[in-house]
Amino acid sequence: MDLTFWEDFWIVFVVIMIAWFIHDKYVQRKHQLLVNYPIIGRLRYLFEEAREPFRQYFGDEKFYESKDKLDWVYKAARDLPNYASFSPSQPLPKPKFMIRHSNIVLNDNEVDEKFEVVFGENRKKPFKAKSIIARSAMSDGSISPEGTRAFVQGAYLGGFPINSGEGGVTSNFFTTYESYDSSFMTVVDSSSLNKTFKKVAKFFFNGALAADVYRKLVFKNDPEAETYILDLKKKQFFRPNWDAPLENFPKDVPSDMPDIVFQISSGLYGARDKAGNFDPNRYQKVMRFCRMTEIKIAQGAKQTGGKLAGHKVTPAIAYYRNVEAYKDVFSPNRFPYGNSIEELFDFIGELQKLSEKPVGMKIVISDLENIEPYAKEIKRRIDSQNDAYPDFITIDGGSGGSATAPLEMMERVGLEIRDSIYLVDKVLSDYGIRDKIKLVASGKILTPDDIVIIMSLGADFVQIARGFMMSAGCIRARYCSGTTGRECPVGLATQNKSKRRKYFVFKHANYVANYHKNLLKNVKGLLAIMGLKSISQLNKHRLIFVDKNSRVFDNMDEVFKRKLKIGKDMEDEYHELR
Repeated sequence: MDLTFWEDFWIVFVVIMIAWFIHDKYVQRKHQLLVNYPIIGRLRYLFEEAREPFRQYFGDEKFYESKDKLDWVYKAARDLPNYASFSPSQPLPKPKFMIRHSNIVLNDNEVDEKFEVVFGENRKKPFKAKSIIARSAMSDGSISPEGTRAFVQGAYLGGFPINSGEGGVTSNFFTTYESYDSSFMTVVDSSSLNKTFKKVAKFFFNGALAADVYRKLVFKNDPEAETYILDLKKKQFFRPNWDAPLENFPKDVPSDMPDIVFQISSGLYGARDKAGNFDPNRYQKVMRFCRMTEIKIAQGAKQTGGKLAGHKVTPAIAYYRNVEAYKDVFSPNRFPYGNSIEELFDFIGELQKLSEKPVGMKIVISDLENIEPYAKEIKRRIDSQNDAYPDFITIDGGSGGSATAPLEMMERVGLEIRDSIYLVDKVLSDYGIRDKIKLVASGKILTPDDIVIIMSLGADFVQIARGFMMSAGCIRARYCSGTTGRECPVGLATQNKSKRRKYFVFKHANYVANYHKNLLKNVKGLLAIMGLKSISQLNKHRLIFVDKNSRVFDNMDEVFKRKLKIGKDMEDEYHELR
């Protein structure tokens, strides 16, 4: 390049800098900082933009106890050896729970292989979960269609339950289903020419792109095209025909589908009519594909109703939820059939009769007064031989909340999950009804030791959200809601087609299954060093507590009495209420 080029370059550069300087200092009136520090002040906004996505790479992990635990999840998902050398890179902070080991440990092959839990033993169709672990509630809508399909396939491969989330059982939950027929499914076939185009596209590119091309050829500009699942073997599309007669639907849950827990929120999505009221007929149809029902009263920091920002309410999501596309979908705070505990339990009884399957509820608690009224009403109904009460109670920790949750509620509403489970287990036991109710724990459970500790404190079953998110490719960029102007960079928690269509569904389905497999494998390993042959042998006496001053406590009742401040006045009031 000659000298003239560089002279021109620097002249243009200087002119731009001067114009930019003048604009920041004398024209713009949006940013006060730029008036005093033109141009250079913009570095602040650049660094702020970079702070969140790069946070996890340059700082200690503060939210999940340690980064080692996060690394464990990612390695487990990829089925890699999960050993540490020399010492943890970030030791667990105190206070912390410790696990008691046995003097005479067991070999892994001496521990029971079965990790089963039975819900609703007294119902006509109880649910025997083949695992103590489920993927927690994540709505199709908050999660991309591709992400939901990866979770569904992973749950089917891994043999563990999956919670639908409040978005309901959408078409994406049928991605493993092959034994359907047109009596209860809407089936759309295509011409041999279109099928040939699909083969050609797959030959030159990849299966995902070929499927998109094929869908476009079949449905043209139909806004509901995404509500159909592509049967890769038959090269045809299908979706549930919820208008078909109830008698046309399968009598039993098809064997080629995962075990689905249908969640009903205050919005009643997936079980409501077009006016927004509960639809018993639609509910019965949905339950032909689900094992049990969970009523979402509260979740994590979302003590308000669930929130789905308008840009995520695509025509497909609008179809699933019977709402208007591209408008915010904010569920009511209070469950419409839960204006009192008695009304809520009566509604639970109605669902139990309609489905003949277990029904439970999901709550968050802050103290004794949150759980004691439930226990009192369950006890009253059992004594009066009224079986309209929850078969299980899911307790969610008060921290965080996947997707969209009000920041002012995070860490301010609800107890941490370990405190919650201990307290609920204690209250139900004191009322003599603990054996009637299964306890499900949810909240920042990531690794095998978390599972052993929470089950020792009283849980019968765990639901995991964040761990499964990470196994499915989440890099914790914290752009899930999309309200920041940024989208999930991996295509897992976004409806942005350009991002989500590049998501590797089958690859991440295997990662999801691997994560679950390695959780159980290493829970078994922990049971072995504890000298226990079965998960059922876990109890609070298997734990030790180390406080922030390194003092060791081996009596969990005394630990929680101090932690929860259950003093004499509160205990007297509690026993008086009983």
